[in-house]
Amino acid sequence: MTTTIGTQQRADPHTRILVTAYELFSHRGIRDVGVDELIRESGVAKATFSRHFASKDDLALAFLQRRDELWMMGSVVPEAKSRARNPEEQLLAIFDVYNDWFQHDDFEACSFVKVLLEMGAEHPLGKASLGYLAKIRQQVRVLAEEARLRDPAAFSRSWHILMKGCIISAAEGDLLAARRARKMAAWLIADHRQDAG
Repeated sequence: MTTTIGTQQRADPHTRILVTAYELFSHRGIRDVGVDELIRESGVAKATFSRHFASKDDLALAFLQRRDELWMMGSVVPEAKSRARNPEEQLLAIFDVYNDWFQHDDFEACSFVKVLLEMGAEHPLGKASLGYLAKIRQQVRVLAEEARLRDPAAFSRSWHILMKGCIISAAEGDLLAARRARKMAAWLIADHRQDAG
């Protein structure tokens, strides 16, 4: 942890706190990380922490937003679009991006799913996670509409099951989970093509 924070020593306190939270929350969850640890690891005073974040939940909400900006909207979707020319291939390329992710030693699974399961759907953090998961489904739905697939809403729900399922399988140790999901995803696309029976 100190090496990550060591690179942030010149950053402003807000950034240092958020970088620290991102590292700790993404690997260990919300409840396992205390405010004292966040303060210590980010190298700020307690008053400074409180000035930037009113509570640990506020910081966790900022973490979830940052996760969405950096990972799903900042990496997965643009990377998938850059790897393929048409919407069907871009959909499949999501699993190519996942496959690369699963091979990393620091693979930490889906923070939105983890926080949802940890905090519950009625907790503000659970509700926020549901919102980010819906945003991911919306990105899939847009690609499905661009590909002129039948019933894009139902398609995006099924597709999202494959996305979340392969992340769980990878967390179990199946490093080929994204490749398996990609094969099933191709079947799902074929089933939703307009000319499919």
